[in-house]
Amino acid sequence: MADNQNDDVRALAARHGIDMRGPIEFNEQGLDFRIAFVQDAHGHRWVLRIPRRADVYAKILYEAKVLDFVKTQLSVKVPDWRVVRPELVAYPLIEDKTALTFDPVTFEVRWNIDRRSDRFIETLGKTLAQLHRSPAGGAIADGIIALTPTEVREGFRADFKRVNDELGMREELASFCREWLDDHARWPTETVLIHGDLYAGHVTADANSEVSGIIDWTEAKVSDAALDFAGHLAAFDPESLGKLLAAYERHGGKTWPRIGDQIEARHRASPIRYGLFALETQNEEHLAAAKAQLGSR
Repeated sequence: MADNQNDDVRALAARHGIDMRGPIEFNEQGLDFRIAFVQDAHGHRWVLRIPRRADVYAKILYEAKVLDFVKTQLSVKVPDWRVVRPELVAYPLIEDKTALTFDPVTFEVRWNIDRRSDRFIETLGKTLAQLHRSPAGGAIADGIIALTPTEVREGFRADFKRVNDELGMREELASFCREWLDDHARWPTETVLIHGDLYAGHVTADANSEVSGIIDWTEAKVSDAALDFAGHLAAFDPESLGKLLAAYERHGGKTWPRIGDQIEARHRASPIRYGLFALETQNEEHLAAAKAQLGSR
């Protein structure tokens, strides 16, 4: 069975000009894609994203637009998609490891950087400032989704209601979300181009813990800048977040007086985002995990 699977992947790659050699490493965790890490005849390593369903192609086309735009805005690497087809996305692997990795079997977390590194914080702040300073008009012209501040807030209100109605949540979380939605000062008055799913597992860094690339741009849009900081707060701590925001401002990133509170709220409400994902996928394992995070009865 495994040999047949490998043969199918080799044949798929060959049809798109990639002459694979050596073993194939699979990551089966994604619901939209199977991921294969391979090496070609010249010793170059590639990432193959193999869609699980035909409807994934719309997401592929959207992310391709995002990558074409952001690669002109950032000084770090983003995936260079060489093959963009309904049956395959393929691109050279960014050789630096992501700052954080998960074991695909045990889900054990491994840090590939010094978590105390000032260099990581400084270069991440610079990268986020570059991204958030990207011209929103140019992004919109390139077909990237754009939300106004009002649409961001009302979008969360709708997501919160859907998850609460369909999955339920502990009253403490529900009360917090209602209070947050009514607290005008926390919410941004401007929206910027964001990655949308940024955390240490989507940030590559070199041996000196300097940020070298950003991967997985499926959720990118013009939206709330706080979303791109919430993942950092989840993996590090409030002190590290403060240093990141200071670096971000040094490199031209714009903040507002209560951005810290907005980031904390985004982090606290992350079970709702996961609940929405579970509802959209209707995957039983994710639905059960989301209910556990939400505190549903």
